[in-house]
Parts: sequence; structure tokens; C-alpha cells
Amino acid sequence: MVLGPKPEDGSGFVVDVFRGTGSRRDRAMEPLYQQTHKQVHEIQSHMGRLETSDKESVHLVENEIQARIDQIFSSLERLEILSSKEPPNKRQNAKLRVDQLKYDVQHLQTALRNFQHRRYAREQQERQREELLARTFTTNGTQKKILDIANTLGLSNTVMRLIEKRAFQDKYLMIGGMLLTCVIMFLVVQYLT
Repeated sequence: MVLGPKPEDGSGFVVDVFRGTGSRRDRAMEPLYQQTHKQVHEIQSHMGRLETSDKESVHLVENEIQARIDQIFSSLERLEILSSKEPPNKRQNAKLRVDQLKYDVQHLQTALRNFQHRRYAREQQERQREELLARTFTTNGTQKKILDIANTLGLSNTVMRLIEKRAFQDKYLMIGGMLLTCVIMFLVVQYLT
């Protein structure tokens, strides 16, 4: 069966009803679909590289994957247009195939975003940990902060001086108690041996 102009003039095409060969659009859609499908599988294999990449190159791999995903999205737009131009008997199947590819790419996009979010949270935790380790904690600094807070709460200067005096006395009491404990332990060891 011949559709359109005859193939001898070079501008038409033949549809073989028994073999099921399609239109020019079908021939244009199938290679693009196969190419896009192949790109999706390549991205899936690159996603594994993200976990094994070092800190310096992980950004490059992420950017490469994102660029490929963007390229696939543009191919999917073209495939949607081509699938809507398919013959009615093939249109639904073509749209299903394109929708499945779109779902796969959206899944990959989500996986990439999740990886980026986990990496960002991990880097932020490392930064916070380094900041904590870099800080020097002193009792004077802590005491000053407590006094600032007490002053903010409206405690009088007299009460704050009493607190400071008590802290000073407690420090000497603690040192005296530690020395007394050491002397008693020394005497017990001397007496028992």
C-alpha cells in the first residue's frame, strides 16, 4: 500500500501494512527515544560515581549529571511533540514510553537533589564541628556571659557582686577540699603499707 506521493519521486514513503513500518515521524521518534533512553542509563551509572567522588571533584560530577539531565529534559519535550504527531493507533503507546522516560528522569533529578542536600548537611556539620573545636572555653568568659545575662534580667549590682564573691569562695573551697583529699589519701596509703 502506498501513502502520499510515490516513492519513485523521492518525496514520499511506503507503509508496509504487514511488517508494521511507520511514518517518517515514527522513524524520527525512535532514534531520539533510544538515544534518550541510553542517556538515562548513563546518568544512572554516573550516580554511583557521586558516592565515590572526593570532596573536590564531587561538584564537577554533580554539574555534569545536572547538565545531562537538562539535556534529557529538552529531548523529552521534543519526544512529547513527536508522540502527539504519531498515528492514532501508536500514539498512546508512544506517550506511555515518553512518560516512563520522564518519570525515570524525574527520579534521577530527585536522587541528585537528595544527594546534594545530604552533602550540604554533612559539610555544614563538619564546619560546625570545626568551629566548636576551635573555640576556647574559659570560665571567665562563661562567668562574664552569665553576668551579662543577669544584668539583662534586671538583677541588681549588689546581687551580682554577691554571686561573684560566692563563686570566688567556692573556687578556694574546692581547691582546699582537693588538697585535703590528697593528704588523707597519702596518709591512708602510708598507714596501710
